[in-house]
Amino acid sequence: MEAVIFCGIQAAGKTTFYLQRFLSTHVRISLDLLRTRARERILLDACFAARQDFVVDNTNVRREDRAGYIAAAKAKGFRAVGYYFVTDPRAAMARNKQREGKAVIPAGGLFGTHKRLEPPTLSEGFDALFRVEIAPSGGFSVTPITE
Repeated sequence: MEAVIFCGIQAAGKTTFYLQRFLSTHVRISLDLLRTRARERILLDACFAARQDFVVDNTNVRREDRAGYIAAAKAKGFRAVGYYFVTDPRAAMARNKQREGKAVIPAGGLFGTHKRLEPPTLSEGFDALFRVEIAPSGGFSVTPITE
């Protein structure tokens, strides 16, 4: 069983990556959809109870944001796998401008999230950690982080 934890600023490609790589195998847990931590907890608990693979598709930019997911996953016997989405905030802002409605993030929010970003490390408890970048061809480049 696998708990995948995304880390990266808004408009870094996290949800697109989920759709391309995990849609058919992992439940998506996202505060953008669920809107409250209580709903998120219910869905997480359901995944743990069902032994269902899942992806936490949130920014998770601080070590403490990721720690609860990692600890819970390990306690339930899941592998904790991290994906760190590296992007220039100006490029993310350009992608953000292509969004519509509530999906558009104010510039202050996006750049504020970037300022709080603490890159993840294996020492946080991840069983595996990957660096993800949007490739020039439009796909994704994924490389292991081995520290």
